[in-house]
Amino acid sequence: MINNSEFSKRLKLVMEYYQLSASAFADKIGVQRSSISHLLSGRNKPSLDFVLKVIKKFDEVELYWILNGKGKFPNATPTQLETSLNPQENEIQKPFDKKDLPSTNDKRIERIVIFYTDGTFKEYVK
Repeated sequence: MINNSEFSKRLKLVMEYYQLSASAFADKIGVQRSSISHLLSGRNKPSLDFVLKVIKKFDEVELYWILNGKGKFPNATPTQLETSLNPQENEIQKPFDKKDLPSTNDKRIERIVIFYTDGTFKEYVK
C-alpha cells in the first residue's frame, strides 16, 4: 500500500531535482495540473498510469523508490547502466543452466514477469 504523504515527499524531491514547478511537471508528463496538486496534498493516491508516465519521462526515477521509498534517487543514468551491464571483453560468459536458478527448501522459480515503461509486460513461464 502506498503511503500518500511519503509519496508526495518523493514527488516533491523529483520536481526539485529537475527544477520544475508543479504545473511544469504536470505539463512535462502530460497530466492535468490539478492531479499534481491533489497528489502533493495527499488527497489522491497516484494511479499506475501516472507512475508509469513519471518513470518513462525521467530516467533517474526508479519505480520502487517512487512507490515505496526503497531503492535510490537519482538512479544511474542509462549510459552508466549500459556500461555496468556490458561485460568486459576478456570475461568468460557461461551459458544459462537451470541448476543456477535460486532454490530454497525445494522452492523453484515458476515464472518471471518483466514490466516495461509503456505499460506492456512479458511473462516467462517454466
